Amino acid sequence: MSTNRAQQKEKTRRLIIDAAFRLLSQERSYSNLSLREVAREAGIAPNSFYRHFEDMDELGLTLVDEGGVALRQLMRKARQRIRVQGSVITTSVETFMEFINNSPHVFYLLLRERSGTSLAFRKAVSRELQYFIVELADYIQHTQGYPTDDAKIQAEAMVILVFNAGAEALDCKPAELKLLTEKAITQLRYIARGAHGVLKKRRTQLNPPSTS
Repeated sequence: MSTNRAQQKEKTRRLIIDAAFRLLSQERSYSNLSLREVAREAGIAPNSFYRHFEDMDELGLTLVDEGGVALRQLMRKARQRIRVQGSVITTSVETFMEFINNSPHVFYLLLRERSGTSLAFRKAVSRELQYFIVELADYIQHTQGYPTDDAKIQAEAMVILVFNAGAEALDCKPAELKLLTEKAITQLRYIARGAHGVLKKRRTQLNPPSTS
């Protein structure tokens, strides 16, 4: 395949992906989209769709993967911002909420397919959540010095909490979103402090102060 032809194929594939994302909304779930509708939105003939995806399920799994990648990349940038702005939790939550506000269609997909009827889609979203958990656990382990298992438990609690807050954020007005963001930040701080307290107590029990 020539370079120009490969580039055109990738361009058309991108048009299909972007078209499917645009069609998602609070009222429209992925399962309600038809191949013809996506093709029309992308500006291609329906038959051309099959040159890029086997079926709508393959396209849907691609959307889940792309949505997860986009969000993970954004959160990595947030951790870079932390070095300048300070608070890990505040910066991370605000970045996450910005993502939902700017790309609600992506989060609609992840949220709905997390508990959807398709086993393949549920597994795909679960896999994306696990990626978040692993990355956050690694960050906690290296910045806080926590054992691997403890860092993962804390990361899992934090990711689930923020994901659920994101679901609420989709229907919030600006003032409500501000309150929701502040609540999520407070809840995450409770988790972090609780984890610190548990580990401190465990270390004290394993290494009790000398009475001599």
